[in-house]
Amino acid sequence: MERILGGALGDFNLYSGWIIWNLFLALIPMVLSFWLFRLRHTSRSPLWWVGLIVFIAFLPNAPYLLTDIIHLINATRSTSSVWVVTLIFIPLHTFAILTGFEAYVISLINQGHYLRRQGAGQYVVWAEIFVHILSAIGIYLGRFQRFNSWDLITNLKGVLIFSLNELTSKFPFVVILITIVVLICLYWIMKQVTLGIVLRVQYVRKQHRELLSDQDMI
Repeated sequence: MERILGGALGDFNLYSGWIIWNLFLALIPMVLSFWLFRLRHTSRSPLWWVGLIVFIAFLPNAPYLLTDIIHLINATRSTSSVWVVTLIFIPLHTFAILTGFEAYVISLINQGHYLRRQGAGQYVVWAEIFVHILSAIGIYLGRFQRFNSWDLITNLKGVLIFSLNELTSKFPFVVILITIVVLICLYWIMKQVTLGIVLRVQYVRKQHRELLSDQDMI
């Protein structure tokens, strides 16, 4: 048993050590989205615009976790224990992937809320599609070319030149196009689920308040 647990721990560090770091990167844009899009700012200050740039730069890290399923595949191949795969690897990787993508969904929901509040509700869908395109490009550059979000700050010129040269090739275009379709489909599904949960929670809270009000009247 000790040998199995020791091997599982070693495999986890090798194939699953990315979970905490990648989740941290995925949660950055979600946290920023609440500050950028939910708080009522008196004006769009320079700090707000800096936050928006950071938000855009880090946002692809959230859906990027979808591609980390490759780590789950490698992890399951690394051990012969069905229990380790079933009770450790699959739950942890699934949690990380779903949490990362949910952070992406919440970020875009907050973005849509901001646009509607600004009287630009007709652009919500187009803004979401635009973000999907940018995120798909970011996922490709991160997964296949190993660029990071901070490269936009430390090596912006290099990233732009490489992107223009690389994205005109056939293979990147196909990969990015498929990624865009996947993001649109998964986002639509998860958005409906998320909004449904929010509405359900609001309904329960409303019922609870009405119940407390009725009790006070008795």
